[in-house]
Amino acid sequence: MKFAVIGGTGLIGSQVVKNLNAVGHEAVPHSQSTGIDVISGQGLGEAVAGADVIVNLTNSPTFDEASPAFFQTSMDNLLAAAQEGGVGHFVILSIVGADQVPELDYYRAKVLQEDILAAGPVPYSIVRATQFMEFMDAVLSWTADGDTVRLPATPIQPIASKDVADAVAEVAAGAPLGGIRNIAGPEVFPLDELGRITLTHKGDGRTVVTDPTAGMFAVVKGDVLTDKDANLAPTRYVDWLS
Repeated sequence: MKFAVIGGTGLIGSQVVKNLNAVGHEAVPHSQSTGIDVISGQGLGEAVAGADVIVNLTNSPTFDEASPAFFQTSMDNLLAAAQEGGVGHFVILSIVGADQVPELDYYRAKVLQEDILAAGPVPYSIVRATQFMEFMDAVLSWTADGDTVRLPATPIQPIASKDVADAVAEVAAGAPLGGIRNIAGPEVFPLDELGRITLTHKGDGRTVVTDPTAGMFAVVKGDVLTDKDANLAPTRYVDWLS
């Protein structure tokens, strides 16, 4: 099959392209660097022409109140191009528990993206993943101050980007789900403990202080960002660190 992977040069997209091509499909990466613009619509018609499947892995450039407008416009443009091009399957990547954290602009924006796709004219699949292991360094940087890092004890079920890409490629090559598939890492950690594990492994002498008000994940209530009933990926966090 032919796949148009929008956002196909990023962390997940590049691995999805590699996976699909490795098993004999034709997966073509598209991004701003290849001349498409999901906001203006530039190049989208040509990008999806002849594609059986669109995998949309583009992301908002910000995580703030501007993010809903990004997903609204980009999805409207991509769905119009998909319908015009006769695409038979449209796949997006979202976040486990996104609908349970309305306090975060970005999570509301991802739910909006899901809703637009589900209401659209093209058969679809939504893959929801837990937090990427690759994002842990960024999470630590948000609340770092001198010799300490403040983190809440929010339960997190980290997943490796490789495992995310494997799942997205598998879903994209299959029949449209017409719904959501949750994927998650094999273990749940309190975020503060995950921070301690990370710093210890890196030989970083900073101390993690448990602070229920610190950082983006402070607003998350309970264990909504985890799913023990999800399709569990194989990679454990300490193995990924190694």
